[in-house]
Amino acid sequence: MTDKLENITACVFDAYGTLFDVNAAAAHCADDLGDKWQPLAEVWRNKQLQYTWLRSLMRRHVDFWQVTTDALDYALDTMGVSDAALRQKLLDLYMQLDAYDEVKDVLTTLKDAGLKTAILSNGSPDMLASAVRNAGLDDVLDVSLSVEDVGIYKPDPLVYQMVIDHFSIAPEAVSFQSSNAWDAAGAATFGFRVVWVNRFGQAPERLPDQPDFEVKTLAALPAIVGLSV
Repeated sequence: MTDKLENITACVFDAYGTLFDVNAAAAHCADDLGDKWQPLAEVWRNKQLQYTWLRSLMRRHVDFWQVTTDALDYALDTMGVSDAALRQKLLDLYMQLDAYDEVKDVLTTLKDAGLKTAILSNGSPDMLASAVRNAGLDDVLDVSLSVEDVGIYKPDPLVYQMVIDHFSIAPEAVSFQSSNAWDAAGAATFGFRVVWVNRFGQAPERLPDQPDFEVKTLAALPAIVGLSV
């Protein structure tokens, strides 16, 4: 790995798991779910990702809200939970997930330094707009790019191409941040410079092309792209 990334003009972020805590909705329902909240959160997230990959392979696209709803229904069924009001509460909370503690400060630092900042996400436009607004990030993001514009999920190259088309820059001028190792690999294969935000100490994926950096949180990013902090 290099000491820092040179000539970066845009910092682009995955949303779910990278900027926003995907476990937050279930965590906020711990009183309702008891000790089932964390296993439910894990099943919900894993099935959500699986459905994006499977639907892409099957060429049966629906937006991420439908995928998220289907994954929740699977998770509730798996955990033996049948409660329509709780289901709706979980879905409502997913529209306004908590941002990780360092996110606002990091984005502010990047934006103040003149770098372009963006989200590139599987999330639907309404989901992203709600999460960004709830976290107070509107002023520190230039754009939120959704896969709905291309109709297929990450890690298809068409998704990463959206950044190039929007900003009219070369892939190597982009620092792409994701907490998902498979997404980091996909972005690296596309040609982005990549920072894997390994928040939970996961093992590296056995996939082609590795990230340039591995960090615990986004707090390390400004220094990586050459800013004084």
